[in-house]
Amino acid sequence: MPTAGGVHTGIERGDAIGATAIQIFTTSPRQWKARELTDEVLEKWNAAKAKSPIQAYVSHDSYLVDLSSNLEENRTKSVDFLVGELTRCHLLGIPNVVSHMGSGKDEELGCKLIAENLLRVLAETPNDVTLLMETTAGQGSDLGYKFEQWARVIELAGNPDRLAICLDTCHIFAAGYDIRTAETYAATFEEFDRIIGIPRIRAIHCNDSKKDLGTRVDRHDAIGKGFIGETAFRCLVNDPRFINTPILLETPDAETMHAVNLATLRSYVEG
Repeated sequence: MPTAGGVHTGIERGDAIGATAIQIFTTSPRQWKARELTDEVLEKWNAAKAKSPIQAYVSHDSYLVDLSSNLEENRTKSVDFLVGELTRCHLLGIPNVVSHMGSGKDEELGCKLIAENLLRVLAETPNDVTLLMETTAGQGSDLGYKFEQWARVIELAGNPDRLAICLDTCHIFAAGYDIRTAETYAATFEEFDRIIGIPRIRAIHCNDSKKDLGTRVDRHDAIGKGFIGETAFRCLVNDPRFINTPILLETPDAETMHAVNLATLRSYVEG
């Protein structure tokens, strides 16, 4: 949800469309300097939260974060930003922070750097906030487009409880995981379960794709209007494994279309 006017407006906008889970940016996602959480900001947030029926809150980190950057300065800035983000989320009562984590042409080195630096982040932040590694489309040199990559990071980090996954439907599809039919949806999630484990999925970004299977191009589309189509999303909203998992829209035109896409998803629910 957009937060123009203050982070509390994300709650108000979520309430206005009947959302039961929201994701926000606690600060600008395009700069290193973070917005200050003043007493006034916290007071407005807590007041909005106290009267809202929203059940789940998720934050997304800055697009600048890259824990496996080949520049040490950028890795340090990324660690510092994430420490700040998880600390802000502790104060806001947001239990999960989504991160794109890192990039790199050397897969093993990239995974090692991500694991090393995320352990620094976890060591310096409160235990009530979990870091979610987002599955990516593999655009450019982004890591996380193969389930095995995040499994390797989890292994290298020593399997910490505060490290989990945010699965993005558009991203996994663009990365080559087919979910367009009931059969391929089941097969893809069976593969994820075998490699990482379904319980590691703590949030889902629910987006159709403007680009076809395996193109490794990250372009979101409205639900049922892209190359993924309706069936995958019907499977998702009726999958009992995700009944308590925040399913979050990142579809285009948030201000005008989130209500429409939310209604579409709810129309797919059976029973």
